[in-house]
Amino acid sequence: MSPLSQNLNLKQKQELALKPKMLQSLKMLSLPILELEAYIKQELEQNPLLELREEKDEEELERENLETPAAESKEALEDSQSSGEQGQTLNEARELTEILDQWNDYHLSYEGWHEEPETEQRESLIRYEEDGREKFLRQLYPLSLPEPEVEFAAELIDACDSYGFLPPNYSLENTARQYGISAKRAGQLHQIILHLNPQGITARNIGECLLAQLTEEQRENRILVGLCSDQFGNLIHRRYQKIASHFGVGEDYILFLRDVVAKLDPKPGLRILAPNAAYVFPDITIKQIEGKFEVIINDHITPNIIISQRYRQMINRGRFDRDTLKFVRDRINSAKFLIKSIYMRTRTLQRVAQSIIKYQPDFFQLGTGLIHPLTYAVIARDLSVSESTISRVVKHKFAETPYGIYPLKAFFSGTAGLDSNYEGISRQHVKSQISHMVELEDKHHPLSDQDVVELLRSDGLSISRRIVAKYRSELGILNSRLRRQ
Repeated sequence: MSPLSQNLNLKQKQELALKPKMLQSLKMLSLPILELEAYIKQELEQNPLLELREEKDEEELERENLETPAAESKEALEDSQSSGEQGQTLNEARELTEILDQWNDYHLSYEGWHEEPETEQRESLIRYEEDGREKFLRQLYPLSLPEPEVEFAAELIDACDSYGFLPPNYSLENTARQYGISAKRAGQLHQIILHLNPQGITARNIGECLLAQLTEEQRENRILVGLCSDQFGNLIHRRYQKIASHFGVGEDYILFLRDVVAKLDPKPGLRILAPNAAYVFPDITIKQIEGKFEVIINDHITPNIIISQRYRQMINRGRFDRDTLKFVRDRINSAKFLIKSIYMRTRTLQRVAQSIIKYQPDFFQLGTGLIHPLTYAVIARDLSVSESTISRVVKHKFAETPYGIYPLKAFFSGTAGLDSNYEGISRQHVKSQISHMVELEDKHHPLSDQDVVELLRSDGLSISRRIVAKYRSELGILNSRLRRQ
């Protein structure tokens, strides 16, 4: 037996640690404008130093400002000079007041310049079918996952099709890398998501989807696992005898397990799509002014914030005990960071929108409606930010353009194939071509997927038949046999 020994090793480890304020800033970056308004009001409830301007009229505010005599302000200044901490607090409060005044003046002038009839503003609210993805992700909250891991999970959900499957060849590792997550941890998180209710969401194939829905006891049955994976093709084609021979069991047992598999859901994604219609308010408006596209951030509905009268008088008097002084300074710093986060969200959203306009000239400049292949990485490089930042900015946000209202994610599209010049073509462009061909086809002799492949090739687009079949399915177009009249 070897003797016990102790060793001291120095190991360097790199970790991504986000402070609470940074998490708050990232959360605000991902919020749509209506949710941002609610979030700001919630933050104000936790900071008694601040209150909303809309709760008081201008005459009342002016009257309150006059309630503090000039002599008292002078006395407060003298007291502040005799106390370093109190003097610094008073200066910080004045600085915060100036920041809030500038912020509120901007909103007041913005509202006056962009004031529109109520009927026009109502047109900016659009209906859309709200899905249950957010509700699905709420199941992760009890796990207290770090913010990057929650964002990673949301990215996987957003990447799924309507059936709940990830695209073919989807790379968990590449997506995880954007959020500073290891490949091993990405696999663990993927398994957690697969087993949320409904089970099987984010599966990469039908086998993975069905296996996720099996109980622990059922997963110990190698034949049942085989029916859900490598023997699934034989199962759906009713080759029961072949399956029985493969496993060396009777056909009756295979029929029994078939009934077990039949109770599983091969399209769990349909269960998290809610039929209720909702409304969205565009986060940005893109207008063409004198031949140039301008980005207007629709943040004028965010509430105007002021320092409350009670704390304004307390600060002006400048007399605090140590605990009160610490509390006031903490609240001042919290208020500054809130305003800074709102500004950074506005600035980042504007820069991303301007970059999208630059990389989608056909859509904006020519008005063709065509989307070029564009990824988060391209915009991230253009703005010198991370891909995860771009993901947060475009998530659940809408843009009002001269051609209609679109989700920002609609301007991003992967490459579906190559044209005759070996340049990438977007999925949206290929889908529009397929849809147009089906509309013009002979209904008595509809185009097969291979016919569409040949027609696209004659137009200089090299697309595989599998991709054509996939896009046709996503467009809700039946196959040629079922379209025949």
